[in-house]
Amino acid sequence: MSIYTPRGYIVDEHRKSVLNRLRRIEGQIRGLERMVEKEAPCADVLTQLSAATAAMKKTGIAIIQANMRRCIDETTQDPDRTLDDFQKALTRYIGMS
Repeated sequence: MSIYTPRGYIVDEHRKSVLNRLRRIEGQIRGLERMVEKEAPCADVLTQLSAATAAMKKTGIAIIQANMRRCIDETTQDPDRTLDDFQKALTRYIGMS
């Protein structure tokens, strides 16, 4: 079973999965930098940019799913505060899409 920090990020297998995703995204961004430096065709750059954006969105979804579980688990302690925190984070994520 996963263990969650009281107000922090997910840990254990979820954290490892998220970190692996972020490392792949970092590699995609570095590849985009090289493409721009080498003046790659615009369509190729945009295709890779789209892939990096999709990967970031999927990573966000993984974090949301893990935090939804945390919010449900913590509602017995301070349901209003927990749900407010989660709603604020979700609003920020949706705003970035």
